[in-house]
Amino acid sequence: MEKLEIALLGEPVLRQIALPIDDVTSTDIQQLAQTMLFTLDGSNGVGLAAPQIFESKRIMVVASKPTPRYPYAPTMPATVMINPEFMALSDDMVKDWEGCLSIPSIRALVPRYHLIRVSYMDLTGQRLEVDFEGFIARVFQHEYDHLNGLVYLDRVDSNRDIISEAMFLKLIANDN
Repeated sequence: MEKLEIALLGEPVLRQIALPIDDVTSTDIQQLAQTMLFTLDGSNGVGLAAPQIFESKRIMVVASKPTPRYPYAPTMPATVMINPEFMALSDDMVKDWEGCLSIPSIRALVPRYHLIRVSYMDLTGQRLEVDFEGFIARVFQHEYDHLNGLVYLDRVDSNRDIISEAMFLKLIANDN
């Protein structure tokens, strides 16, 4: 299997609302999910949405684990989520740093809900519901935005909250 090219900021697919998936168990969707898992695994990312690999479909992968880009990320199994939805479980929003495979070399402070309830279909077509908090809730919301034609820079409160990835890595090295 070959790692797919990541769509970079400016590609029209990143600004489209992704289409719902009707047949979750189709060969095309099963192959797309495997390709996304493989592409994400080789990327040092913690999540990937189909629009990022030029597929305007409502499917994403969340796979939090420590990487050079996110050295303090918690570990969770790679999870494919099809036609996901979420709701905030509180009004509490927290600003924290985000980056994106589609926007290399940039980080920004982004406000996100701290605690959310997520509903999605897995690769067997089963509807699942799970609560996410903290970093994993952030990753989910980041990928969910991609399904709605948004990127994390659309969510920053101020341009002053945007820095280079090199500066971000210096900041986190000094924090620990």
